[in-house]
Amino acid sequence: MRFTLASRAVIAGVAAALVLSACGGSDKSTDTTAANAGGLEKTQIKIGALPIPDSAALYIAKDRGFFKEQGLTVDIEPVVGGAQAQQALVGGSLDATQTNYVSAFLAVAAGNKMKIISDLYQAAPNSFNIMVPKDSSIKTPADLKGKKIAVNSLKNIGTLAVTTVLKTHGLTENDVQFLEFPFPEMGAQLASKTVDAAWMTEPALTAVQKNLGAQKLADTMVDSTADFPIAGVVVMENFATDNPNTVAAFQRAIAKAQQISATDRKAVEQILPTYTKIDAATAAVITLGSFPTSLDETRLQRVADLMVEQGYLKSPIQAKTILPGNLG
Repeated sequence: MRFTLASRAVIAGVAAALVLSACGGSDKSTDTTAANAGGLEKTQIKIGALPIPDSAALYIAKDRGFFKEQGLTVDIEPVVGGAQAQQALVGGSLDATQTNYVSAFLAVAAGNKMKIISDLYQAAPNSFNIMVPKDSSIKTPADLKGKKIAVNSLKNIGTLAVTTVLKTHGLTENDVQFLEFPFPEMGAQLASKTVDAAWMTEPALTAVQKNLGAQKLADTMVDSTADFPIAGVVVMENFATDNPNTVAAFQRAIAKAQQISATDRKAVEQILPTYTKIDAATAAVITLGSFPTSLDETRLQRVADLMVEQGYLKSPIQAKTILPGNLG
């Protein structure tokens, strides 16, 4: 998507990681021959992706044949959350995965050597909101004290974003109880009163408003989290160094798709119903974030710095150390 990092040499170095364990079940000798013929170390890769707008460019690249143009066969495997996807990445069942940046920094802090090879998504106003039932007595974030809040992953980007809002209203994360549910299930949890509020993104946001009359309590992407970097594509460092041409090919394909996502909303609207549980009418009205066309060290550093501030990281991490130009 936007991996215009520095030079093709850098991109080539990055490329390797993406090539993890692609295509379990294909004939290895045939795959190797095809890869060598096209200059790629690997021609088939498997990438994890959440069924949310963040991954639009991945599906556009596949749908429009951008991967195929680069000699790649890309299998996109739906995943529940970035943290779980990274476990699959570390375990070798995925070659690459879409993940939120909080998950990426947490994984690196835990000793996993990873590289971010593409930016995918950035927050915009009302793209990540705290929602409450239409008849809720909760009117401000301060009213969340002692309440249960649904997030898609514990101690991750959702809790980080919600806690940032809580702090501006005199509360801490210890004043609430976070419960973990996939985005598609949050509406039902609100309706059943299992939780008092839910941190949501599209398409769940529009769905709960339309189907349940849920109300927005707060936008979590304001002030210190305004225009916050949300998600990108990550690979293991050793695979990046071993397969530079494959990763570079992937990056070229995604760069084209990311540019389309950034400039043509209709293209995003058309692709969303193919991999998310929303129809065309809903896709036309949902709130979208933005689709950056380049990796930016300064922007990504904001994520790591906020994680240190809120105790998610015990020591600082420099974003540049997990970008493509810093292999080895």
